[in-house]
Amino acid sequence: MMFRKDQLELPAPRRNAGPSTRRRLYLVGMLLALAATGLVVRALDLQVVRKDFLQEQGDARFLREIPIPVSRGTIFDRNGEPLAVSTPVESIWANPQEVLEHADRLPALAKALGVDAGDLEQRLNQRADREFVYLKRQMSPEAAQAVIALGIPGVNGQREFRRYYPSGEAMAHVLGITNIDDRGQEGLELAFDDWLAGKPGAKRVIRDRRGHVVENVELVREPQPGRDLTLSIDRRIQYLAYRELAKAVQEFEAKSASMVVLDVRSGEVLAMVNQPSYNPNAVGASPPAARRNRAVTDVIEPGSTMKPFTIAAALESGKWKPDTPIDTSPGTFQYLNHTVRDTHNHGLIDVTGVLTYSSNVGASKIALTLDNNHLYDMFRRFGFGAGTGSGFPGESPGLLPEVRAWNGLTKVTLAYGYGLNVTALQLAEAYAALANGGRLRQPSFVKGADNPANAVLDPQIARTIVKMLETVVSPEGTALKAAVANYSVAGKTGTSHIASGGGYEDKYVSLFAGIVPASAPRLVGVVVISDPQKKSYYGGFVSAPAFSRVMDGALRLLDVPPDNVRRWYTGGPDLGAPIGRTSPPPDYAPGSTNYEEGGTP
Repeated sequence: MMFRKDQLELPAPRRNAGPSTRRRLYLVGMLLALAATGLVVRALDLQVVRKDFLQEQGDARFLREIPIPVSRGTIFDRNGEPLAVSTPVESIWANPQEVLEHADRLPALAKALGVDAGDLEQRLNQRADREFVYLKRQMSPEAAQAVIALGIPGVNGQREFRRYYPSGEAMAHVLGITNIDDRGQEGLELAFDDWLAGKPGAKRVIRDRRGHVVENVELVREPQPGRDLTLSIDRRIQYLAYRELAKAVQEFEAKSASMVVLDVRSGEVLAMVNQPSYNPNAVGASPPAARRNRAVTDVIEPGSTMKPFTIAAALESGKWKPDTPIDTSPGTFQYLNHTVRDTHNHGLIDVTGVLTYSSNVGASKIALTLDNNHLYDMFRRFGFGAGTGSGFPGESPGLLPEVRAWNGLTKVTLAYGYGLNVTALQLAEAYAALANGGRLRQPSFVKGADNPANAVLDPQIARTIVKMLETVVSPEGTALKAAVANYSVAGKTGTSHIASGGGYEDKYVSLFAGIVPASAPRLVGVVVISDPQKKSYYGGFVSAPAFSRVMDGALRLLDVPPDNVRRWYTGGPDLGAPIGRTSPPPDYAPGSTNYEEGGTP
């Protein structure tokens, strides 16, 4: 059927059927505008409002501040020989999470590190919440490079420094040690840690996901290397003292020993050694007791080495002179139910003889004529009962009872070295003051340190005491074995019981303190040997020979000219006879082991 065009009926347009094209375009434009506004707002939020937070988050993932390690300062002896140096090493560290993602590589990593694979895996699992853990510290650069070369993700190296001590055991107690972080733990390493350690620097770097540095961003802190330190120690004398002390300990089967050598003119410590010792390059193999610097930490009763200071108080009082006679018969002295004994009945001797023969009876009788405060003050002036001021860590001040605490017997026992405690360094300091004309200097471990002298005794009295002490190192005295060929020697032996549990054991400490050359003092040496088991326990037989051998070498090393080119008494005229005597006492046999000071505490 055909319809004409005009007959078709078209539907009428519906009202409100939808937005017009213009409205649609408007709507789309609004949406785009809102989206653009949102992007702008978001950009402002990210770039301005939360910039710092987001920067920190990004930096936390890729930017790291890492330390710049610095070398610890070198320690030199007084002649410029290195005693402690820092050598570069590598430490291996890891990000546990990354390493555990490649667990199949753990056996190879463990083998390169020299550890058990199971232990390594357990350690990483225990620290899986961290981003940094050391796997092995202070490896040689070659061994560390072999680990890095494995290319295991999350495993990295870090440069560090390790302390090395070329002198080993001989210098161990003086220098001390550092820990694994290269900080001083004992000895002079601890005392001068701030000076030696320096200050590590820091820099910011960008690291990739494997921990490799891909870019250095900025230097945060300039590294400040540690400063060098020159000690007063003479390495040659130190070795000599160490060797001879070890020889003495072995010969007499002693428990321990110490020796100190001081420069009289400056108070500088030229040598300080102890037995037993330890290897500071392998500390873990040594017992803690071996690491103790006994010369400054251990105290002993000084025995007869205190008698010169008792005699100094006597001369200063004006009541006594070197040749004033004193009767020591019959070799014992009863005082307040206490018996003071000599090893021999020396009979009528003079004050010099009290030192020559080391008479406890004579020292006690002299002390009883002195004022308590005067005797106490004399001991204090020479540094007893107080720290030396050397600055050495752990130094003991010793013990000198306050005068108000003295009982009737205290003065008597103090006169011959019982009832007080001293260290080897304190004793050396006191003898150096006698040798230095009555001027006391604090012992110093630093070469050229400012160390002013403090006058503690009239110079004339000090010189007289030194002259009297020369008789001890003679055929008449108790220390013939301390003699040094071609040099005059002044000194004093000492033998004291070891105190224990409120009483005294049947064990002894053998001491010798000496001055060389006596005519122009340059060196003071103190030898303390504890609990000798073999041959003898007297200071003149045990400690004096070690002193002689060390000083013989030290004087030549320091090029000190001889002052006594003569021989000792051998049966003919005595060319070195002490004051008031021309021959040995009848009961003395040269080289005997039983002629020494004695007496009970």
